[in-house]
Amino acid sequence: MMVITNDAAAEPTIPLWPNGAPGAVGTDVADRPSLTVYLPAPDQATGTAIVVCPGGGYVRQAMDHEGHQVARLLTSRGVAAFILQYRVGPRYHHPAMLQDVLEAIRIVRRRAAEYLVRTDRVGVLGFSAGGHLASSAVTLFDVPEGRAGAVNDPVSARPDFAVLAYPVIVMGDPVVTHAGSQQNLLGDHPPPDLVTRLSTDRQVTARTPPTFLFHTNEDTTVPPENSIRFYRALVAAGVPAELHIYEKGAHGVGLAPHDEVLRTWTDRLFAWMHGRGLLP
Repeated sequence: MMVITNDAAAEPTIPLWPNGAPGAVGTDVADRPSLTVYLPAPDQATGTAIVVCPGGGYVRQAMDHEGHQVARLLTSRGVAAFILQYRVGPRYHHPAMLQDVLEAIRIVRRRAAEYLVRTDRVGVLGFSAGGHLASSAVTLFDVPEGRAGAVNDPVSARPDFAVLAYPVIVMGDPVVTHAGSQQNLLGDHPPPDLVTRLSTDRQVTARTPPTFLFHTNEDTTVPPENSIRFYRALVAAGVPAELHIYEKGAHGVGLAPHDEVLRTWTDRLFAWMHGRGLLP
């Protein structure tokens, strides 16, 4: 097993689509989504894995404070972490992003033995627009446009659990929706049925996996109503869910390492994971 260090530059990165991404419009880095692999020491591995989706409004990705920092924290708790570099707008629109996150989950599950991961403990964690992508994975994991005719298509892409941090959820609502994320994901004039389909609170079913949500009341970029609507949909569908809304805190805080109150959201997360049997 490869020894993983805390140096991000030393982490192995694997392509999602070795033969080219479906619908790729070029061969630049932006056209070649990938996974950066962080593994805990073998004697500390819990068998749990998380695909991490950094935010960035579907136009960029906050790979440090919503990617590498998060992966290091997860591996310190024995969780294998896989940072997803997915395709973004305006170069790409839906379903490219959905195809990328579902393929990432399939890869981790197919290579579970190699990574010392259990196939029934593969989750997804997303921040902001990456939270929308993670919420899409847990609600749209079986849709036809999420498949690409690739070798991994037969592998289940359904995450076993989800963590959504100040996520974009709602589309088509001028008050609640993050307009930039919607435009970058769906283009300038998306048809109404596609807007509804990608408003993931409307896609929750009993098959949606258990979900942990975290938001702040002061978030004016992505209002907490996004998390509230998704939480209500989970409860209505009978899906185990936990929601934490902190009074203070701006959007995009990541792990909030310098805020003694807000940084406790990861304590709440690890307690939830322990309660669900995902951590010792």
